[in-house]
Amino acid sequence: MNSITMELVADKYIKLALEEDITSEDVSTNAVMPGYVKGTVDLIAKEEGIICGLEVYARVFTILDPATEVSFNVKDGDEVKKGDKLGNVTGDIRVLLSGERTALNYLQRMSGIASLTHKTAKLLEGTKITLLDTRKTSPCMRVFEKYAVTVGGGRNHRYNLSDGVLLKDNHIGAAGGVKEAVLAAKAYAPFVRKIEVETETLDEVREAVEAGADIIMLDNMDHDTMKLACEIIAGKAEIEISGNVTEENIARIRDLPVDYVSSGALTHSAPILDLSMKNLRRV
Repeated sequence: MNSITMELVADKYIKLALEEDITSEDVSTNAVMPGYVKGTVDLIAKEEGIICGLEVYARVFTILDPATEVSFNVKDGDEVKKGDKLGNVTGDIRVLLSGERTALNYLQRMSGIASLTHKTAKLLEGTKITLLDTRKTSPCMRVFEKYAVTVGGGRNHRYNLSDGVLLKDNHIGAAGGVKEAVLAAKAYAPFVRKIEVETETLDEVREAVEAGADIIMLDNMDHDTMKLACEIIAGKAEIEISGNVTEENIARIRDLPVDYVSSGALTHSAPILDLSMKNLRRV
């Protein structure tokens, strides 16, 4: 996540998260620390995984006080182990205490997504299949969660509704059929946009091919049906598999000639990576 993305996109969400946690004051901190005292605290890994979101973690503290100093012994994408000291934060102890939970919430969530993505992507090693995320992200967390997917070794599907054409079952129903939906999209969308169609049956796959869809999504199909669908498509469109794709069952698609597999579980079901801020001391 570069500095431009941080300032233009991420900062407003980080500030909202801080406002959510500190509506008027941090009563606990102000009770024990009424004035400025400089201190430092360590960032510790409590389990093994892929670290992600260090810049966001640091930004929480520098928004509260630009003079805060944050240093790391690791970088986004590194594997960490239980007990590793990942870095430290130094500055006004009141800032360290007030920013702790918000900073850890981001870092744990993003690291959890990166860790799950990393595990899932490894199951596709040796194939030409690209692992994608979906729009099944937490509200106001998309910029962070989709970044975490890329750190873990996946790639992003469309970022939002303005980013690409994906005709799902209800779009198809609204248009009156697969063919009608594809033709309407071709007439409306800029020519530079690829048109993807979600299909649930082999008949819909045939319609999508005949209508000239660029990408055909095979949604919640069993292995034999997906194999037949690939034979129908036969290189006339790119193929994406979606629907109930998890770390446990992703191996079933390794032998299929598909281009992409998308998994909402990467973002909506990733457990956090357990991290902690410990050993706060005055300096």
